Amino acid sequence: MFCKKVMVIGAGTMGSGIAQVFLTKGCDVILNDIKQEFIDGGVKKIDKSLTKLVSKEKMTQADKDACMGKLTGIVEITEENMKDVDLVVEAAIENMKIKAEIFRNLGEKCPAHTILASNTSSLPITEIAAATNRPDKVIGMHFFNPAPVMKLI
Repeated sequence: MFCKKVMVIGAGTMGSGIAQVFLTKGCDVILNDIKQEFIDGGVKKIDKSLTKLVSKEKMTQADKDACMGKLTGIVEITEENMKDVDLVVEAAIENMKIKAEIFRNLGEKCPAHTILASNTSSLPITEIAAATNRPDKVIGMHFFNPAPVMKLI
């Protein structure tokens, strides 16, 4: 598996859904947002969604527990907590200034191999990429809502 560890930035509806997609594929996932309460909300959304899958017998309780065990949340992005991250998917608010700052920070703190993806649907990826010191590692990866249900990017 190429992506063993994924970080999702933004714990709202899209971010938590994207995190769930990677969890159900066996990845370790770090969920990041600007406040712990936002992360807690995202974790609750994932837990509720996976519980629903268990109740519909589309997932076992053991698989749900394994997914939740692979999920961690952080507020601060540091070189230390990014050292093993293979892919970052940014799902923050559609604001170029905010996205540029996120990608500038990621460029400084992520390992050289890390792919930096944006879930943006309206902002130019080239402009987002220009904010980082590694534009060749920046991609657009737009998930459709709800991410765990829509099997397309």
